[in-house]
Amino acid sequence: MLDKVLRFFISALLAVSGAALMQLASPSLTRFIGTEILKTDMGFFRMTLAGLLCILVGAAIGALVGSLTASYFISALKRFSAWVETQLNKMPIHDVIAGAVGLSLGLILATLLGAAFSRIPIVGNYIPVVFALVFGYLGIRITMTKREEIAATFDFIPRFFRDIMKAREARPESVPVPLEPLPATTAKPAGEDRRYKLLDTSAIIDGRIADVIDSGFLEGTLLIPVFVLEELQRIADSADALKRVRGRRGLDILQKIRSEEKLPVEIDSRDFDDVAEVDSKLVRLGQLVGGKIVTNDYNLNKVSELRGVPVLNVNELANAVKPVVVPGESMRVTVVKDGKEQGQGVAYLDDGTMIVIEGGHRHLNQAIDVEVTSALQTAAGRMIFAKPRRYAKG
Repeated sequence: MLDKVLRFFISALLAVSGAALMQLASPSLTRFIGTEILKTDMGFFRMTLAGLLCILVGAAIGALVGSLTASYFISALKRFSAWVETQLNKMPIHDVIAGAVGLSLGLILATLLGAAFSRIPIVGNYIPVVFALVFGYLGIRITMTKREEIAATFDFIPRFFRDIMKAREARPESVPVPLEPLPATTAKPAGEDRRYKLLDTSAIIDGRIADVIDSGFLEGTLLIPVFVLEELQRIADSADALKRVRGRRGLDILQKIRSEEKLPVEIDSRDFDDVAEVDSKLVRLGQLVGGKIVTNDYNLNKVSELRGVPVLNVNELANAVKPVVVPGESMRVTVVKDGKEQGQGVAYLDDGTMIVIEGGHRHLNQAIDVEVTSALQTAAGRMIFAKPRRYAKG
């Protein structure tokens, strides 16, 4: 049905266009059409009839061309509509609204300035068009870029009405008591209740972030960028079996976080087409929203700190809550494998801390008592060095 309506309007538009063009050309064509049949005592009637014939012929030709080319125009219009819809789906609704407001303001300013310059000879008719293009584009870019600052400028208006409603709800309606100013301690800065935590792909797949959220040590709003979700989906659809398992685990972790509702979760649809790496996109988004990145990627941690974006490293949190060991402390561990150096053995604590045991190779797959000689803290975790207890003092 829609195709038929579009076909009708395209044919009608081209028919009107053909009639208008033929009307403009009618003074030249009437020299060929003005035969003896069209001659009357009234010269005006003869010209009117010839012009009418030109208009009818032009309309018929335009309608014929429109009916033949309507399919092409309809398919092109559908492709353009699909492209516009795709671009709009990538943009948050507040960016769309900000762009529309900026475009309106830009066109209003262009109209006011264009009227003042339109009296210039020769170029005066073209200046308003140039102003409309330039100021319309500037209006869109400025409002979308400075959207948060513009919104913060008018943030006092909803806060004022919110304070009034809270004050009214706190007092009985039957007692007309004048409103009093709210205590200064209840006023929250703009955006304080939205302390965004941006989840990185590595932190999601790791899975420990769900336990951290359950424990209540993380607060604010979890922000999951759409490009992180797309990367998780690519990993889950990978041909590598190990990657598929990791990707599906990450999606399950996200579903668990959303279903338990310990923290509010938001999906951010902004993407940065000029940036290829997901880590770089995450850092840029963190700069835009003023949030913190949650990750266990050492390289992303360093890059984010250099670009001024705070980072919450899951590995650092895990290391911080691990039990502290001091030289001379004894513990009982099981040597599970050989170390890198000759004669070394490796054991692990229950929390995953690696213990390198000098001379532990001879006790492979045995539970022995060891004495801590030193501990090393690295970005990847804590490493403990020890010796079998009977050799520690020797």
